[in-house]
Amino acid sequence: MNSNLKPSNLVMISVLLTLSSLQNWANAKTEVPCYFIFGDSISDNGNNNFLNTLAKVNYPPYGNNFPEGPTGRFTNGRTVHDIIVELLGFKSYMPPFAQLRGKDVLKGVNYASGSAGILDETGKVNMGARIPMNQQILQNHRAVVSKITKEMRNDAAASKKHLGKCIYAVQIGSNDYINNFFMPKFYDTSRRLTMPTFTNVLIQQLSQQLRILYDFGARKFAVFGLPLIGCTPNAIAVHGTKGSPCVDKINEAACLFNEKLQLLVHQLNANLTSAKMTFLNPPGTPVDLSIFANAESCCETGGGGGELCIRDSAPCSSPEKYIFWDGVHLTETHYKIIAESAYDCTSPSCAAPFNIQKLAKL
Repeated sequence: MNSNLKPSNLVMISVLLTLSSLQNWANAKTEVPCYFIFGDSISDNGNNNFLNTLAKVNYPPYGNNFPEGPTGRFTNGRTVHDIIVELLGFKSYMPPFAQLRGKDVLKGVNYASGSAGILDETGKVNMGARIPMNQQILQNHRAVVSKITKEMRNDAAASKKHLGKCIYAVQIGSNDYINNFFMPKFYDTSRRLTMPTFTNVLIQQLSQQLRILYDFGARKFAVFGLPLIGCTPNAIAVHGTKGSPCVDKINEAACLFNEKLQLLVHQLNANLTSAKMTFLNPPGTPVDLSIFANAESCCETGGGGGELCIRDSAPCSSPEKYIFWDGVHLTETHYKIIAESAYDCTSPSCAAPFNIQKLAKL
């Protein structure tokens, strides 16, 4: 090396080498350099495996269609976000925060935790340990941001630029209803608050959480609405339907949450400089609720809090023909429908103001 180089030049060379390494980590064909996932069991890929919780699935038959077998994913194969990162061009899935190694942080991290909610108390009493949204952001993501800055030779500007290009997927809120508000045996929430008031509390809290992510450098947000959580086999078995195909009161809560969440996304886009947020509600088209009336789980349930597959039980022979893998979670086949819709749907009913494919290019 030229001995006449000044220290400032050496620092610049070091940063450039790190940036070059970063480009290798984010495959040249990927549409974004990194993808961060915040959420619950819909997205969890192993963060709960070593927690003292009922909400973990690192055992058969989970993962029976996944190359690595049971990994902690709450389905038979890939999750929604596994499929989305494939569509974005990544060669490997985002690692769970609990299993991070070295430069893994540069391409993104999965912080999602089964039974977690927007509120810290959600899931705690009835399910046990989990990683709530606040901890996913304030503790775990904060640590990852520090690691990324360190990997970039403590160049804060380069780190900020990198983080601003990533997509931040947020898919959470179901448990705040099914493992909190609609579970009066364990939580007094529904005795203290009406459902609309509780929904406002959730949206206000999520607003603060999204703003914190923004302060950490996030600019591109893919914020997912809630599915029809009143149509799961577990919800129907626990609450009954009173003649309807699904549990109406739970679906009404999910719909109200989605309405307010879409409004929040619009407000944050207007108020946060350079923020590019989109609300995703795949598949977005009207659903015939009658298809859920006799929907069965592919596996025999009774594990976890009663909604998960029984350990080592034999699943159905054709999971692709089923909507639900267990009492709550969908099969990979239906997660693929959701992922593809989130990625390229052009209707505002399922992606507003844009889909993930467009978000990646902004």
